[in-house]
Amino acid sequence: MNAPLLDCLEIETAPNPSHAVIWLHGLGADGHDFAPIVPELRLAATPAVRFVFPHAPVRPVTLNNGMAMRAWYDITLLASGAREDAGGIRESEAAVRALIARENQRGIATDHIVLAGFSQGCAMTLHTGTRLEQKLAGMIALSGYLPLADSFAAEHSQANLNTPIFMAHGVFDPVVQFAHGQASQRILAEAGFDVSWKTYPMPHSVCPEEITDIGAYLRQVLA
Repeated sequence: MNAPLLDCLEIETAPNPSHAVIWLHGLGADGHDFAPIVPELRLAATPAVRFVFPHAPVRPVTLNNGMAMRAWYDITLLASGAREDAGGIRESEAAVRALIARENQRGIATDHIVLAGFSQGCAMTLHTGTRLEQKLAGMIALSGYLPLADSFAAEHSQANLNTPIFMAHGVFDPVVQFAHGQASQRILAEAGFDVSWKTYPMPHSVCPEEITDIGAYLRQVLA
């Protein structure tokens, strides 16, 4: 499926990057949301990295009374087990795959690319990364869950079974319930994926300790 290229904010840590991090924002945010943390990740010793922060399309979101906002897919309810927007999820999967392909065209191999995301962006990272036919350098999955879990067993690829997945969640998260994230981690682990699970005393957000841990993870997988 061909998808139009999304508008993106890009930050390069040095000229001629050999690695890339494609970072997907949460519901109602945009690509600028996580750009400020790049200097905090302390990647000076790693090869040059291009951070790609795409802006999700604007679409009506049922959960928010049909208000149009940037979203990777529609959400009707926050509860685990709610009906999911499979069409929207697969449409956004195609858009993420198109961003990976563009990095390939710019000379960055897929195994030098990290997929990252927060909340809805986390869901898209796990959905796309586990189905990808090429090995990634890593996946960062923050405060989210694995969508379309019912089709996961039939659709996941073997290519990224050994790709380290950094999965993290706030124990006081009122938006994506802690148990929902934990259940997703269990599904991934039982399927044989190399997933680490970190928890932080925070709500639906990011904390300094988590940013420190993400930096350490990136220094490892981008080395």
